[in-house]
Amino acid sequence: MKRRNFCAMTGAGLTAFMLNVACRRIWTRLPSDGKLSARPTTVDKPGTKPSPLGMSSVGRQISLGLDRDRDAILQLPKSEADGPLPLLVFLHGATQSADDMFWYLDSAPDETGVAILAPNSRETTWDAITGSFGPDIEFLNSAMQRVFQMVQIDPERLAIGGFSDGASYAISLGLINGDLFNRVAAFSPGFVVKGATQGKPSFYISHGTRDQILPIDRCGRRIAGDLKSRGYQVTFREFDGRHEIPRDVMLEGLRWLKG
Repeated sequence: MKRRNFCAMTGAGLTAFMLNVACRRIWTRLPSDGKLSARPTTVDKPGTKPSPLGMSSVGRQISLGLDRDRDAILQLPKSEADGPLPLLVFLHGATQSADDMFWYLDSAPDETGVAILAPNSRETTWDAITGSFGPDIEFLNSAMQRVFQMVQIDPERLAIGGFSDGASYAISLGLINGDLFNRVAAFSPGFVVKGATQGKPSFYISHGTRDQILPIDRCGRRIAGDLKSRGYQVTFREFDGRHEIPRDVMLEGLRWLKG
C-alpha cells in the first residue's frame, strides 16, 4: 500500500470519532496532573546496551514486552551512533496504533539518525482526550524508563510528538513536562489539554490547509498562535494537503527535532 493512500484511508476512518473531540479545549481540572517521572540514565559507554531478556526484535525495531496486546515499539537508526541518541516519543492518532506510526515515519528516522519510541494508548485513543490523565501516563513512564535502561539517550534532544489525537496529547504533555522534553513536534493537532506548565519547550506544528478532519483555522493556526502569545518558540508549517503528514514535512520535523 502506498504511503499517501494509507494516510488518506486512515484519515477517512477517523472522521466520525474526531468530530466528537476535534478543535476543542479542555479547561477542567483533571484528576491526574500528566507529569512523567521517567528520566534518562547515565551509562558508561555511548550507544545501545543489550536488550533485556525476553524482548523480541525485528531488524532495528524492538517490542518492549510491557503489554501483550498494546505494547510499545522502539526503533533505532540503522547507522551506529557515536554518542547519545536523540529520541522522539511518537504518539498515534485515534483508532490507530504504534505500528501505524512507522508508515508515516517511513525512512525519515534512518535519514536523520533519530530513535523512535512509539507506544500504544491503553484504549482507542489517549486518556486525557476523552476524560483525564491516568493509565496512559503510567504506561508512557514504563516505556520510557525501559528505553532509558537500554539505550543512552541525549537529554538535550529528547522530544515528544504525534499525529492528530497524538499531536494534541503531545503538545499537552510537552507543556506539562517541559522540564523533560525540550522540543515538541505536533503533526495536525486539534486542541490542548490544560495543565500546570514546566520549562519552555520549542514547538514544531504542521497542518494541511485542506484538512478535512481538523480544520487548520480552528486547530493548527489557533494552537500555534496561542503558544506564540504565551512566549513559546513555534515553527509553524502549513502545507497544501489534507489530514496527513507529507514525507517532506516529516523529514523537516525530524531534522528540527535533532537540532
